[in-house]
Amino acid sequence: MTSNTITKSGVAVYKRLLGYVRPLWKIFVLALIGMVVVAYTEAEFAKIIDPMLEEGFVQKNTEGMKVVVFTLIGIFALRTVGTFVSEFGMSWVSRTVVFTLRNEMFEKFMQLPVGYYDNTTSGKLQSKMIYDVEQLAEASAGVIRILVQDTITIIWLLVVMLSISISLSLILLATIPFVALVVTFVSKKFRRYSRRIQASMGNLSEVSEESVEANREIKIFGGQQYEQNKFSNINKHNRKQFLKFAATNALSTPVIQQIVATAFAFIVYLAAIGGEYITPLKTGPFVSFLLSMILLMQHVKRLTTVNSALQRGIAAAQSVFEFLDIEVEDDKGKQPIADVKGHVKFENISFSYNNNKDVVLKNINLDVPAGTSVAFVGRSGAGKTTLVSLLPRFYNQTDGTIYIDGVDSQQLSLAGLRNNIALVSQHVTLFNDTIAHNIAYGDMESATEEKIIAAAKAAHAYEFIEKLPKKFDTIVGDNGLLLSGGQRQRLAIARAFLKDSPILILDEATSALDTESERYIQDAMSELLKNRTTFIIAHRLSTIENVDLIVVMDKGEIVEMGSHNELIGKKGIYSELHKLQFTKQS
Repeated sequence: MTSNTITKSGVAVYKRLLGYVRPLWKIFVLALIGMVVVAYTEAEFAKIIDPMLEEGFVQKNTEGMKVVVFTLIGIFALRTVGTFVSEFGMSWVSRTVVFTLRNEMFEKFMQLPVGYYDNTTSGKLQSKMIYDVEQLAEASAGVIRILVQDTITIIWLLVVMLSISISLSLILLATIPFVALVVTFVSKKFRRYSRRIQASMGNLSEVSEESVEANREIKIFGGQQYEQNKFSNINKHNRKQFLKFAATNALSTPVIQQIVATAFAFIVYLAAIGGEYITPLKTGPFVSFLLSMILLMQHVKRLTTVNSALQRGIAAAQSVFEFLDIEVEDDKGKQPIADVKGHVKFENISFSYNNNKDVVLKNINLDVPAGTSVAFVGRSGAGKTTLVSLLPRFYNQTDGTIYIDGVDSQQLSLAGLRNNIALVSQHVTLFNDTIAHNIAYGDMESATEEKIIAAAKAAHAYEFIEKLPKKFDTIVGDNGLLLSGGQRQRLAIARAFLKDSPILILDEATSALDTESERYIQDAMSELLKNRTTFIIAHRLSTIENVDLIVVMDKGEIVEMGSHNELIGKKGIYSELHKLQFTKQS
């Protein structure tokens, strides 16, 4: 979000929020009618006090009182209907807005570039979707109902009061400028504290999530007290911001009430004694005027308290809209590509994160014919993973071009490009679903049971799956927690077998396997690598001795290329790395 966007007025932000209410205008208008009805009945109740006292207590008019009684019953029957229509209607609008916003936010999650997630924690994102959107719900519905209904009620009540005594009513109206000054001042405070509360809620979610996910590491390394202190400090800051918000709210409301009450006391005094410009009122009109004032003060109070919810909603809206305005992945490619063979060429590729001066890749040139297996090796930070991540456009290169079968990959749609690439990562991601759905994930959801079983067998996962009580219908738990590391990785490999893409990326795909499993997987890999272009990020050099080409990288550059035997013969960096690993293993 740009600084210009951040400084938008609350009115502009709220106007955008109301844009989500616009498609629901029929229910919204119905709810507004209900609010008008409720406001009207309250004013009518104040008016009917005059004839009720005059007819019943002063004149003892039985027939007149019958009219008053039935009118009173009718007023509250109408009020009951109006209240239901307004409250349920606005609740429906509110939850629909929440539904729409959360759908939009989740859709944005799916479209954001990988680089965004590199710099943002899931805890803060979840806080936006859960906490901030709920604040919006209150601002888009609850606040509107109070603002509209109470404002209309106040106007009706002022009409009643003006019809009884213009002079006394003007005294009350004179308080409006003072009330407006207080509201303007506290609104800025409310919004500032609301932003701080939202930020602290994101931090709380982040630390809580980390502690849950890393509970074993925390226990084994004795980090309980450190994590407790970190959470306590963030929690303390959160509490402090809430208390500042509460203090502002607790002070502003009685100050406004004091202003109105002062006018109220003055009016009561003048109404009772009269004066040069004020005619003393009879009992009925006076009580009716007095009740109107009391009811009006209650609605003024509600309007002042709703300001806090309104400012929380506006601050939350800024947070949510800031997220929704983030640019999605660049997907301008339109050129179709069919029957991909897998010829990949990197031409003068350079890359730096966020276009800063720290260059990660420098002038990479590499031509990989279709069906070739290429392994990238080198010390940590050499740029291996970054280079391979450019292929499915997880990141976009700063300079240079990547060609797929002679076509600039930037000219292809992301869906079309990625449909031809399979990935098996070192950090396996599984979903809290069945084994079958984890293998046949996404676009492969319609795969037949026979194909799923064949993929599992090819990845040597079928053996352990068949031993499970529910076999392929077994739920794997959060990120496959109920499976061993080797089992999780074999499911990821089975997923790649099922996709059967012409291009395959293996990011140390056998690192979590025991010796026996690795032997099975190596056999499966030799089958998986056939007739497809494979990019392997390798740390264990013993697993890549038979690949077609080994590319050695160092400090973002290609420093050596060749087969295993050729590189051993050169006695360069690869030879040193191989000797070092061989020495450690022996």
